[in-house]
Amino acid sequence: MREEHITSTNTDIEVVKYLYETAFPIEEQIPWSDLICLIEQMPLDFTAYYDGSTFIGLTIVYPRHDLNWFWYFAVEEHLRGKGYGQQILTCLINRYKTKPLILDMESPEQPSANISQRCRRHEFYLRNGFHDTGVGRTFDGISYTIMMLGSAPFSLKDYDNILNDLRCHWGAMPNPEQ
Repeated sequence: MREEHITSTNTDIEVVKYLYETAFPIEEQIPWSDLICLIEQMPLDFTAYYDGSTFIGLTIVYPRHDLNWFWYFAVEEHLRGKGYGQQILTCLINRYKTKPLILDMESPEQPSANISQRCRRHEFYLRNGFHDTGVGRTFDGISYTIMMLGSAPFSLKDYDNILNDLRCHWGAMPNPEQ
């Protein structure tokens, strides 16, 4: 598998954009133009993955001093279920093994039209060593559960610190529901 760091000038940027805009519900997306600005402003690891010349998927990780926030992860729809997601996740786990890896995902506990997808995703992360932190937030009516790979403590304050970092760079960051 080949990896390529993504910037606004990559030749495959339109393919990456298409996957980003189709893999995540609109309410979970940062507008593409804002995301491109963020990758120029923040130390984001925005990576595209290829099998030969075939684009497979993308990840965005926010490496911080205390942890790594696994922000976005998507595999091309027609390639899902073929082991590519596992290969990408294994690469990320190996790359970021020196600090805890945090991710937030749609809660498998919240009733939804995509509940089976949420449960499969949750089980995928559990199989790969992640555990539920007991921390969650709700944005725009969608509940998120926070999972972690690593043994460090993680609290709602830690999650809010990540979001506040993002808010410093992206003023349109929504506030959590109380």
